[in-house]
Amino acid sequence: MDVLLWGIAPYVSMAVLIGGLIWRYRYDQFGWTTRSSQLYESRLLRIGSPLFHFGILAVVAGHFFGLVIPMSWTEAVGMSQDFYHFNALFVGGIAGIGTLGGIAILIYRRRKTGPVFMATTRNDKMMYVVLAAAIVFGLWTTLASVFLGGHGHNYRETVAPWFRSLFIFQPDIASMAAAPFSFHLHTLVGMLLFVIWPFTRLVHAFTAPLHYLFRPYIVYRSRDRRGSGSSPSRRGWAPVGTPDRDNRRR
Repeated sequence: MDVLLWGIAPYVSMAVLIGGLIWRYRYDQFGWTTRSSQLYESRLLRIGSPLFHFGILAVVAGHFFGLVIPMSWTEAVGMSQDFYHFNALFVGGIAGIGTLGGIAILIYRRRKTGPVFMATTRNDKMMYVVLAAAIVFGLWTTLASVFLGGHGHNYRETVAPWFRSLFIFQPDIASMAAAPFSFHLHTLVGMLLFVIWPFTRLVHAFTAPLHYLFRPYIVYRSRDRRGSGSSPSRRGWAPVGTPDRDNRRR
């Protein structure tokens, strides 16, 4: 069972994630969207959406710092384990609570706002359940293990080595198997989230409008009321991902 869960399942989930993203991009580009419901309700959205998105960015950064950076590296720069765990508890707790509060507001808004609820699909409901479960179990591993067990479990000696070993295709199954059940549960729900990710509205997280960094500025000009025609065009950057200048003026 350990081989199946910690040696095979991670690669299966990554294969589904990558394959699903490629399939979605090739055959459902028009569906590659969040299906925004801001038109129906904006007051709760203005609170819940930033709270969730900024919180999840902090959570991802915390996971990267804790799982990717080895413990020996932080010790080499003089960061003690007590200081690290204090920061992980403090910053991770704030990020987790903020993320959980944000998604709670979004779920409440989707359930209580009639037009938004009518636009909610079964796919959306499943996505919210799995996403909320991943956040709750992650917050549980951050807070409960400390308050219920002293200093808590040092996942940097079990989960982190296993996570890094996946990238060299030599999964350290024994290390992950030694982690507590709460970490197992959080990891399994996380893998399930990756599996459904390409087939839900979460796919928009992989959309980065990079061409916005290189597109020319859009200059708005008033019409020439004297009837002398538009001003002559100037040489400039070639537009990237935008209509040409003549079409914009028209």
